[in-house]
Amino acid sequence: MWNEAGASLDFSIAPAFYQNTWFRLSCGAVLVLLGALYQLRARQLARRFNMRMEERLNERTRIARDLHDTLLQSFQGLLMKFSAVTYLIPERPDIQKTLETLAEQARQAMTEGGNAAQGLRSFTIVRNNLAQAISAVAESLPASQTDRNRPEFRLRVEGESRDLAPVIRDEVYRITCEALRNAFQHAQAGKIEVEVQYERRQLRLRVLDDGMGIDQKVIREGGRAGHHGLPGMRERAKIMGGKLAVFSKLDSGTELELTVPGSLAYSKSPVARPSMSAGQGTG
Repeated sequence: MWNEAGASLDFSIAPAFYQNTWFRLSCGAVLVLLGALYQLRARQLARRFNMRMEERLNERTRIARDLHDTLLQSFQGLLMKFSAVTYLIPERPDIQKTLETLAEQARQAMTEGGNAAQGLRSFTIVRNNLAQAISAVAESLPASQTDRNRPEFRLRVEGESRDLAPVIRDEVYRITCEALRNAFQHAQAGKIEVEVQYERRQLRLRVLDDGMGIDQKVIREGGRAGHHGLPGMRERAKIMGGKLAVFSKLDSGTELELTVPGSLAYSKSPVARPSMSAGQGTG
């Protein structure tokens, strides 16, 4: 036994710096500070985005007002002059018929201009029901096709449905409408499907078809020359702070995916509705 004499040695080991209480408290304080800075930055970005959306809405309202006060009023005055001239030349029925045709075209232009102004002043979707609006568009699109070549359409909604900010809802709806028009009219698809996913961190929307697909060169270049569908959808997605991705190959169908951060997409006072999964066959 080496310690029969009862000798002893006292010693101590100092804790490492990361084992000290002051270091742990400092780390906790740093984490709290970083979290506060993150929340502050997120609120600043959201406020800036809302200001940009408000500016865009005001610009739309201004364009609608100018359109009504200038172009439509000019059309109205021109139409009255056409109507007056038709009474001055009763002996020339050919010229009178031409003027009446021009007057009718002017009336149609006024109607279209009025509808455009109304569309600029108000949101496309009056009620906050994106799925119902998409279903209505899908029902109206294949009306010009025969029963034999109408594609089958299906809509799926995943997650707890949430109200969207009005401007975001309008832009998502317009992007979806453009994607559905391309799928129904140009893809020669047998099946078309739309998925709306209400995720906690983001809103995800996918439009899929099994049609003829898109050439990779067209996707890389951002669209076909003279066509503004795909570039327009990308611009709308970028303006509202979202991302648009297109996956396609020739003869392999097309998938379009739109994602919008939840902090931008979801309304501040959401009204939850039960999720749904609906399918509509149009074939």
